[in-house]
Amino acid sequence: MSTTGQSRAKTPEDIRNAKGGAPLVSLTAYTTPMAQMMDDHVDFVLVGDSVGMVLHGLESTLGVTMEMMILHGQAVARGLKTAMMVVDMPFGSYEETKEQAFRNAARILRETGAPAVKLEGGVDMAETIRFLTARGVPVMAHIGLTPQSIHTLGGYKVQGRGAAAGKLMADARAVAEAGAFAVVLEKVPQGLADAVTAQLKIPTIGIGASAGCDGQILVVDDMLGLFTAFKPKFVKRYGTLGEDGEAAIAAYAAEVRARQFPGPEHVFSDVERSA
Repeated sequence: MSTTGQSRAKTPEDIRNAKGGAPLVSLTAYTTPMAQMMDDHVDFVLVGDSVGMVLHGLESTLGVTMEMMILHGQAVARGLKTAMMVVDMPFGSYEETKEQAFRNAARILRETGAPAVKLEGGVDMAETIRFLTARGVPVMAHIGLTPQSIHTLGGYKVQGRGAAAGKLMADARAVAEAGAFAVVLEKVPQGLADAVTAQLKIPTIGIGASAGCDGQILVVDDMLGLFTAFKPKFVKRYGTLGEDGEAAIAAYAAEVRARQFPGPEHVFSDVERSA
């Protein structure tokens, strides 16, 4: 689904209808310039709560707030013309009650202009997803490894192996039946991801899952090599911007200390010259 030449932004219905077609492409974004760079190349952009780790230095996503998500959502919205924006609902903003989830989802949509939100959870969140979608809030689901649940999951482990495969399949069916327009499968064994993709009538978006999913998503700072604190197995680095950036900063510092920068071409004379 190329966005080139389109005059309108994609919608949740467009993403839903892409099931079984050309693979959907997605990345996370947190800033206007990054959103502008990817707008022509992706189908949807996720303003992920991963922002807490990659931009704010948090140890997990659990410290991310509604205010952070809205601020970064507003920034990303300014950089998009054709790609659809989805905003993560942060930990604690939707789990208490379905009414709480609606209030916070409505606030995100209202204050960022996003057409959809994403939340984590399967069977346990089906009622909430159904409640939101019935009230005009499109929902992208997220099952498998759900980073907001790392303490109960025991860390960033592969989900759905062995006997746990049945639970993950049940989660997938539950969110689809509840009205989610797509579902992210994170850190799920390849065979199980393929089985879920075959079973569901909505697109599956893989991250550490399978090339057979209906689409793929990565954290942009991971794939560009900007975030280097750790590298998950499922990440392919398409750039080394972190290393390049540090080298550029080191070169700048060396030139300043050697009084090589600024040079004559970077400063202004005392006398104004006529054109």
